[in-house]
Amino acid sequence: MKLAVFDFDSTLMDGETIDFLAKPLGLEKKVASITKEAMAGRLDFFESLVERVSLLKGLEYQKAVDICKDLPLMPGAYQTVQELKKMGYKVVCFSGGFRIGTTPAKEKLGLDADFSNILHEKNGILTGLVGGDMMFGFSKGDMIQRVQAMLGVSVENTLVAGDGANDVSMFPYASKKVAFCAKDVLKKEANIIVDKKDLTQILNHI
Repeated sequence: MKLAVFDFDSTLMDGETIDFLAKPLGLEKKVASITKEAMAGRLDFFESLVERVSLLKGLEYQKAVDICKDLPLMPGAYQTVQELKKMGYKVVCFSGGFRIGTTPAKEKLGLDADFSNILHEKNGILTGLVGGDMMFGFSKGDMIQRVQAMLGVSVENTLVAGDGANDVSMFPYASKKVAFCAKDVLKKEANIIVDKKDLTQILNHI
């Protein structure tokens, strides 16, 4: 058994989910600037997530769902997932973003599972609150150990790929550590670096 864990925003998906959600509210630039600082490791991930989601308060939940159905997947995403599966990998997604984004992508790409956060809504409107599996900077490292234990997968048979600071915590638990179009904070921890927006480039290193 082998395991491949991909970050979602700016890795499996071309962009940041929360930036797309902020656009109808006219807050895309404000949210994007916070995201940029968090992914570079200059802000605490939990605090930045809470701050950014609070700005989504008032957005219709169905509008958010509709936006997330059509998020652009990264070039090469389909082919890369298919090839990894042929090699015997279980392919999963860990995201500090939201399940309304990761689940449609899981279904399109044929992923084995997705782990992400939930946007809280009341009476069909986002409340600006969030909860879930991936709230903290350490969350991905914590979750990958749990998944490895459940599946009986070793560090040697694990591949991880991400782009930002909240992906650092899962890198110690994989032999193949991919920094994909990544921030410097993650490149320092990687042993595979891909700077082209084409996920199939990863396959050249496996």
